[in-house]
Amino acid sequence: MYSVRARFQCATLCWELLTDITFADIQAAAARIRGVAKRTPVLTSRSFDKEAGVSAFFKCENFQTGGAFKIRGAANFLYQIPKADLPRGVVAFSSGNHAQAVAIAAASVGAQATIAMPHDSPRSKMEATKGYGARIVIYDRFTEDRVAVGKKLAEETGATLVPPYDHPWILAGQGTAAMELLEEIPDLDALVVVIGGGGLMSGSSIAAKALRPGIRVFGVEPADANDTYLSLAAGKRIEIPPPATIADGLRSQIPGEITFPIVQKNVERIILVTEEEIRAALKYLLTRMKMLTEPSGAASAAAVLAKKLPPEVKRVGVILSGGNVDYEVLAGL
Repeated sequence: MYSVRARFQCATLCWELLTDITFADIQAAAARIRGVAKRTPVLTSRSFDKEAGVSAFFKCENFQTGGAFKIRGAANFLYQIPKADLPRGVVAFSSGNHAQAVAIAAASVGAQATIAMPHDSPRSKMEATKGYGARIVIYDRFTEDRVAVGKKLAEETGATLVPPYDHPWILAGQGTAAMELLEEIPDLDALVVVIGGGGLMSGSSIAAKALRPGIRVFGVEPADANDTYLSLAAGKRIEIPPPATIADGLRSQIPGEITFPIVQKNVERIILVTEEEIRAALKYLLTRMKMLTEPSGAASAAAVLAKKLPPEVKRVGVILSGGNVDYEVLAGL
């Protein structure tokens, strides 16, 4: 567990790791973001349970404000920026869901958001981000470093950089999703969460272990975007080339500096899912459960549907992380 104090300098956020991010931080985040983040429903499906051989409880962040869990962390971050710094705006880098979340949170506090987005971001996410009032700056994720792009924009404008996952305020906000799930369904054997940079997993694992210490936590990555899987095996952060998975929200190349130690401590193992398994889960959720998810959002369900959990796990919480997908992509899948 990890905690921080934060300080601001030249309108750009800096932070120093001091002690632990605690469950109390997650509870405080829940109160702070209540006005913008929804308490999303927990849904079940008898047909899914029969197919997967478990009792699954889906935390539906695909119904969240902005279509994904990201508003939880973004709002918790934005709402703690000193008011004197807000007129200089905020900057973020994201392929879509964090971009939308920062744009929504920025609008709610009257700040201008500038978002660096890769050229191959899903069109629906890019259009939605613009629709929420953000300024978009395009970069090439194959030739440019998104962190460097974001830092440069922040330095040029004096804006505050809002990282997508690797910051305690982001983690605390994301952890509210699992907190809500465990408050509603307390007797879970396991929690299944997708891992991109690790923000959702880190915050969720802290909340889950606080509410149910014996719960087993499993991460899910696409087999083609397995940076956390490789990093856990190596015992250190491993960087991979830009992955080409259909799960665009899980295309991280290296685990976060803050998130990785939390994953090491709290996550039992990483389950890898194939592109075909992600497609099958997305199709099942849409056609059988009438729920639209994006490929990244369906990856957690894919691990369960493919029966990749230990056989003794019977009651499992599954966070569906988002539902933003281009309709052309959906039709192709």
